[in-house]
Amino acid sequence: MDVVMRFGAPNPRDDDPDPWSTKIRPGTVRRVLGYFRPHIGKVALFVLIAVLEAVAIVATPLIMRELIDNGILKNDLDVVLWMAGLTALLAVLGAGLSLVSAYIAGKIGEGVTYDIRTQVLDHVRRLPIAFFTRTQTGVLVNRLHTEVIMAQQTFGHLLLVATSAIAVVLVLAELIYLSWLVAVVTLVVIALFLVPWVYVGRLIGQRTGKIMDANASLGGLLQERFNVQGAMLSKLYGRPDEEMADYENRAGRIRKLGVSLSVWGRMSFVMMTLMASLATALVYGIGGGLVLDGAFQLGTLIAIATLLARLLGPITQLSGMQETAQTVVVAFSRFFEMLDLKPLIKEKPEAVELAKDVTPDIEFQNVKFRYPTADEVSLSSLEHVRAAKGRGEVTSDVLRGVDFHVPAGTLTALVGPSGAGKSTITHLVTRLYDPTSGTIRVGGQDLRDLTFDSLRESVGVVSQDSYLFHDTIRENLLYARPAATEEELIEACKGAQIWDLVQSLPSGFDTVAGDRGYRMSGGEKQRLAIARLLLKAPSIVVLDEATAHLDSESEAAVQRALKTALRDRTSLVIAHRLSTIREADQILVIDGGGVRERGTHDELLAAGGLYSELYHTQFANPESNGTKADRDGTGFDDEPEPEPVFYGLHGG
Repeated sequence: MDVVMRFGAPNPRDDDPDPWSTKIRPGTVRRVLGYFRPHIGKVALFVLIAVLEAVAIVATPLIMRELIDNGILKNDLDVVLWMAGLTALLAVLGAGLSLVSAYIAGKIGEGVTYDIRTQVLDHVRRLPIAFFTRTQTGVLVNRLHTEVIMAQQTFGHLLLVATSAIAVVLVLAELIYLSWLVAVVTLVVIALFLVPWVYVGRLIGQRTGKIMDANASLGGLLQERFNVQGAMLSKLYGRPDEEMADYENRAGRIRKLGVSLSVWGRMSFVMMTLMASLATALVYGIGGGLVLDGAFQLGTLIAIATLLARLLGPITQLSGMQETAQTVVVAFSRFFEMLDLKPLIKEKPEAVELAKDVTPDIEFQNVKFRYPTADEVSLSSLEHVRAAKGRGEVTSDVLRGVDFHVPAGTLTALVGPSGAGKSTITHLVTRLYDPTSGTIRVGGQDLRDLTFDSLRESVGVVSQDSYLFHDTIRENLLYARPAATEEELIEACKGAQIWDLVQSLPSGFDTVAGDRGYRMSGGEKQRLAIARLLLKAPSIVVLDEATAHLDSESEAAVQRALKTALRDRTSLVIAHRLSTIREADQILVIDGGGVRERGTHDELLAAGGLYSELYHTQFANPESNGTKADRDGTGFDDEPEPEPVFYGLHGG
């Protein structure tokens, strides 16, 4: 099997149709110009200074003509001195204007890129969780950060180059004033080079998009391989030689595209320089003949030649403008691609707040749900594997008419086979997704009618793989409630059975948890997550297998912490331990996307259905699954710790 196919998206050859290529979206330039509206005052000032700077450039040849024709040739020292002083003054003025225009261009460029950066980040923040489950993190980060920096750097340069365009216009106008014949010849030469120059610009734009995607692909792969879990997996199961070959293949593609981009960029420069050189040669030939014929004086010829020399600088800058402009347009086109991705979950303008200081109930009414397809929530350019394999994904219903009610302040356990839809139900309660049809009510209010902030404040979640930022324990806890005091932090840690560990650490709360909390054990991470939950003090608690995959000692500590977390709260728990199931006010057996059975532990055992079958499969023969033989024939040991795990009802 090909190495690349095993380790990520394929690397097509440079001459192949590129499935990753991002075409420039129609209307991109118009949308970019729209970001200039808040900076219109600075833009007007920039244009004014650019015009003054260009005037200083084109005024010098006229002064030189006066110096030669009326000063040197007529032996007039006063004219020579005045023109020399005026030339020096214009040089100083031009230098000052150049610095001012650079400052204003920087303000405009940084302002526009700041606006687009914050707008895109805010938009991505509002996208559904399905977007993040499909997107390669490294590719997304590259789009949001690296490509913004690239656009930021080139955008300011592009504005400065715009002054060159003004200078070119004024130079051509002055050429017409000095000699219409020379101006016509110059314009003809420019026209001859214009068409191939535009064609080269298109090639530059295509390669710019490809190299952006290639860099994003490699960045995504490195992000996966070099985070803690990816690095560990790579060391345990990786094939270093093959992975290195994949890296070299991807880097080689970037190198090839970079060389091609460099060549075409240089081609644009060479074409513009050649155009200026040919124009200069024609000017000397035609202008020299006109001087000999007496059509104009030597000073005019020198002024025209000087103008062409002054034209060479702006033309050289304009030769790079095409590549710069293409880079900016491609980058902004990719930003707009993300902005045009509409969030599936939105807050209504008339949304209301969920009542505070009141423990709400939860109600599902004929809820159906299917996970959104890739085309609905993501972009193929952010999923390079999907870009290579194509689109057109179809999903089926995961939940099929779910009905249940969780009274306020009670505990409902969700059990059932793996993949039955238990985690999906918890995701709907937290509004990570919206149901395809049906209604979910919290405190009597449709979830879709509530504000995001009030729902977020009212719901707390602990999952089986709790996430900690690469920051101190203190900051990880304060993320739930930034205004919490030291005493409240300690109280939450005590309730989560983690305070003894925290105070034993040399740096206490200021201990860094590590990437994804990897410096902490699984049980320690879970208890810190519960402490974070207690600090938040939500009225609704959702536990998605919060004690799964823990050893007995860690599980016992976490279970004690959970008893504190669930007290006097409306709780929806994907059950893992038998004690949680037995203590639940009701048990919902989820199977095939619906509620197959409901009742208490004893009621469901007596019913002899799926719950009873799963229960007896796990506990009828305790020795077979590693648990101690029970003493009273109930199928579980009376000792409080360690308690057997109800594995048959775990997963989903």
